[in-house]
Amino acid sequence: MSTLPSIKTSRLLLRPIRMQDAACLFEYAKMPHIGPLAGWLPHESIDSVRAFIKYSIDKQNHGQPGVFAVCETGQDCLIGTIEVHSFQKNYKGAIGMVLHPNYWNRGYMEEASLAVMVYAFEILNIKRLVYSHFLENQASRRLREKLGFTVEGLARNAYMMPDGTIKDEIVASFTDDDYYIRDYHRFLQVKKQLVFVE
Repeated sequence: MSTLPSIKTSRLLLRPIRMQDAACLFEYAKMPHIGPLAGWLPHESIDSVRAFIKYSIDKQNHGQPGVFAVCETGQDCLIGTIEVHSFQKNYKGAIGMVLHPNYWNRGYMEEASLAVMVYAFEILNIKRLVYSHFLENQASRRLREKLGFTVEGLARNAYMMPDGTIKDEIVASFTDDDYYIRDYHRFLQVKKQLVFVE
């Protein structure tokens, strides 16, 4: 089982998700406009949220890094989640995130994503990080642009929603060359704001 660290940024704490997060997660996971933008249907009960958290924790037993709870500094109630999923050891993964809409437009997910990118390239030692989003998800498009991912194209009929709807996805990537060469100075500044806690 791998150990997911906690990461402190200037305004946030990213820590491993835990079962006690169910009530806070359910606050936004039940909203009708949140899940469909990320590829899942709204949660109808706190029991389904608990099942998701158990699945997220179990990922670490199957070679996956696990899921970070995103919390404001000094607060214990999570306001979102972020993870490196579809992980292949020392090779690649994909970044995925969701944030409670009460906290949109504060730069929180950019801050969290940059921290997870440091984790992905320097701790997980990946060579390629993928960022995919649906065409209609303009917030994800703006975040992808801020983070500096390179668009590779449109993946047609790339994703099937739980209700059977088929969607196209924009696929973008960030490589180890982008991290260590192209954006070296940028991430040097990012790392100065981070504290990793095992």
